[in-house]
Amino acid sequence: MYHESNRANASVDLKVEERLYLGMDFGTSGARYAVIDKEGTIHAEGKRQYPLNSSKETVDWARSWKTTLFSLLEDVPASFRSFIASISIDGTSATTIIIDRWLTKIFLLPFLFMSGSLEFGNCSATGEPLHRPFLYNESCSDALPVVKSIAPVNHTVCSGTTTLCKLVSWWNSDESNKESSVLLHQADWLLWLLHGKLGVSDYNNALKVGYDPELDAYPPWLLSQPYSRVLPSVQAPGTVIDIMKEDVTSLGSTLAIKLLSTNRIEDARFGVYSHRLDDKWLVGGASNTGGAVLRQIFTDEQLAKLSEQINPMEASPLDYYPLQSVGERFPVADPKMVPRLHPRPPNDAEYLHGILESMARIEAEGYTLLKHLGATPVEEVFTAGGGAKNGTWTKIRERVLGLPVSQALHTEAAYGAALLALKGAQQ
Repeated sequence: MYHESNRANASVDLKVEERLYLGMDFGTSGARYAVIDKEGTIHAEGKRQYPLNSSKETVDWARSWKTTLFSLLEDVPASFRSFIASISIDGTSATTIIIDRWLTKIFLLPFLFMSGSLEFGNCSATGEPLHRPFLYNESCSDALPVVKSIAPVNHTVCSGTTTLCKLVSWWNSDESNKESSVLLHQADWLLWLLHGKLGVSDYNNALKVGYDPELDAYPPWLLSQPYSRVLPSVQAPGTVIDIMKEDVTSLGSTLAIKLLSTNRIEDARFGVYSHRLDDKWLVGGASNTGGAVLRQIFTDEQLAKLSEQINPMEASPLDYYPLQSVGERFPVADPKMVPRLHPRPPNDAEYLHGILESMARIEAEGYTLLKHLGATPVEEVFTAGGGAKNGTWTKIRERVLGLPVSQALHTEAAYGAALLALKGAQQ
């Protein structure tokens, strides 16, 4: 497993009454952690890539995530561990795991600090999922006609990649015992490994299974279905779930747009949905374009050198739609959309320029669509992820968007998860 060295503020002398808050972000290729104090100051952070445990050419994602979770906990500096008051975890949206609620009694001793290390108890049962995890971008188009027949027109769940489509697909095809099964999202499952309280989610994770964050309830059209029995209970993000008892168990790989809006917007035709943020909404969607496409073509070193040869103030005449594979989610929900990365000019800098320009145009189309659908107009863009570090790309985006683009003060989602841990501890 690739492990990037931790960054820790070892010079800080914490008082006995001090409290720290741990956030973890499980992304598409790896996970990160951040430890903050009540002022939001980062005391330690680090990351790991997922170990690609595989069997018969299939990656065992659940095992990889679980291994990474406990590896990150081990990475937290020993001097900080006894000060941690709460933990929050975020994961990829619509990554779905279905487990057996009667085979999940595990025993963890999650925070015993002995000899400067974290000690864990043994498991009395595996708690393995009943089915391999459904990944965030996996489409279950076989279930889409059923979902469309029960959900309101253009509802968020009316897309093959939503959690509800994955649930329906599993329900109709898997022979597992459905009487004792429960649906969890990636972050729900990882947190369950720590607190042991089964079947708890939050209204942002549950959005794509059909939960209504405005009504704060599952809608009647969903509760009337036989598979509603496997749905998790839902709480607000940052809510304290349980204590860890000794006797229980942005431009990154894709291009994600989140616009702070006073209005809630939902439209599955365009892959648009809204996450509730206190009294406002984070409106947006996630395109399959992004950094993962670039890494298929160029190395990081090539990207850096070629970017220096690009004049970001000049528009590229090349018109691409950069995708890793067939299928797009936003600003157009088209599972049959084919990547368009040709013609390729002989000059690699020109080729990269055309790809970056095309990605910026897709981003612009996203903001235009959100405004058209009634979201609050965008005035400024804060960016995170790998693309935020490329100054050439940032200038191209500013020109194409006609808006100021700046790097967020804190660019890691793990920092946001740590803020949720802080919020929960203050309740």
